[in-house]
Amino acid sequence: MTSGAETATPHPTTPRSTGLGDTVRAYISLCKPRIIELLLITTFPVMFLAERGVPDWWLIIATLVGGTLSASSANVFNCYLDRDIDAKMHRTSNRPLVTGQISPRAALVFGIVLGVASVLWLGLLVNWLSAALSFGAIVLYAWFYTIVLKRRTSQNIVWGGLAGCIPVLIGWSAVTNSLDWPALVLFVFVFFWTPPHYWPLSMKFREDYANAGVPMLPVLENNVAVGRKIVLYAWATFLTSLVLIPVAPMGWIYTVVAILSGGLFVAESHTLLRGARAGLSEAEIKPMRLFHYSISYVSVLFMAVAIDPIFYWSLPGLG
Repeated sequence: MTSGAETATPHPTTPRSTGLGDTVRAYISLCKPRIIELLLITTFPVMFLAERGVPDWWLIIATLVGGTLSASSANVFNCYLDRDIDAKMHRTSNRPLVTGQISPRAALVFGIVLGVASVLWLGLLVNWLSAALSFGAIVLYAWFYTIVLKRRTSQNIVWGGLAGCIPVLIGWSAVTNSLDWPALVLFVFVFFWTPPHYWPLSMKFREDYANAGVPMLPVLENNVAVGRKIVLYAWATFLTSLVLIPVAPMGWIYTVVAILSGGLFVAESHTLLRGARAGLSEAEIKPMRLFHYSISYVSVLFMAVAIDPIFYWSLPGLG
């Protein structure tokens, strides 16, 4: 497949005059705050699990600030590198680099400053393992996903999603200055969760991705084939969440939440597949229903990850 850069006809990227407030909002939008919120949801609770209680609040704040800087840097680089295809997609055509509100050079400098700040902040105020993981997440998202995978393979979101798994490791390492099996299990959980979270969104914006030449799975395969893969990954996500119970170990609170929320996640994925098999239209399949629930699912599950060790009520045989 040819690169989107070869055929893109982006809007002019000459900076235009705006007020200070508009400029600040434009820079904030480059950081993609909604994505950052989701990443922090998987960082903060893991710190409680690593501590088996409530960590030092300064450590929590320092870790979340560093994580925000890291995620912001990765997102800015993504906007910088994807500005050509963003101009061809309706849902991204108003991004500041497309409209010219921020120049590519200014965005690149901004991303570099954020990245350096995140590594130094975490290294000096948390620990250097967390700083190294932060740097790794930036590289994975900006280079491995955006440059290597996104325009070349339908597996882009699968392996590119590794960057989104690293905040889990940062949360654990911030408390312990090490990595251990519970953190790795949650890393795998987020890895399996990412495709059934993102593919429904890709179904909704299939035409956008097709116009931009991005080979997202729903662009290349029909709804039934995509639905089958969503179900497969949803089951893998659910089963991985249960592996944490003996590994951590987790108690009744997490177990009940994992079974109920994960069971509903799997059920919703099967609902999408049934609609696809029945030949329903995309409007009738409602892929965004699964997309939105996937966010609720990961939020609720990680809330249980934080609460369970504080009010630990052990399962029989787990002590």
